[in-house]
Amino acid sequence: MTPIKRHHALQPLSHEHHQGLLAAWKIRMGLRKSIEPERIKKFSDFFYKQHLLAHFALEEKYIYPILGDKNELIEKALAEHRHLRVLFEQQDADPATLSQIEQELDEHIRFEERELFNEVQEIATEEELNQVLSVHSGGKEEIKNIESWKDEFWTVSKR
Repeated sequence: MTPIKRHHALQPLSHEHHQGLLAAWKIRMGLRKSIEPERIKKFSDFFYKQHLLAHFALEEKYIYPILGDKNELIEKALAEHRHLRVLFEQQDADPATLSQIEQELDEHIRFEERELFNEVQEIATEEELNQVLSVHSGGKEEIKNIESWKDEFWTVSKR
């Protein structure tokens, strides 16, 4: 597959998407290795609170309005955000829910990268894209790197 040429203003969000794909992979590896679900859930909660909520807020406030709330891609993205929030906010460390999180997070990110962001790039004015970049790089929506998580359960040898 040919890499997508991303407008420079959207590149920071695409880098965050990469972090999201990495988080989904870590959850998947933890489940495959039969790691205690509570350990995976703690990571999932960290990722959600420290990364995903701010990322969703930035997209919903600055990216999605470019296409408008009646756009079918935006409607789909917002529905997926709502569903992912419900999944992440589950209190128990259920392996089935964790599996659903990793699958749906992965699918959502790939949808945004392959479809939604391409549409945004085609329609957005340079001014709109520069606003996205300035808001993101201005630190108003600080999003932490997931590499700060210390419990690397995904590296444990399979039992």
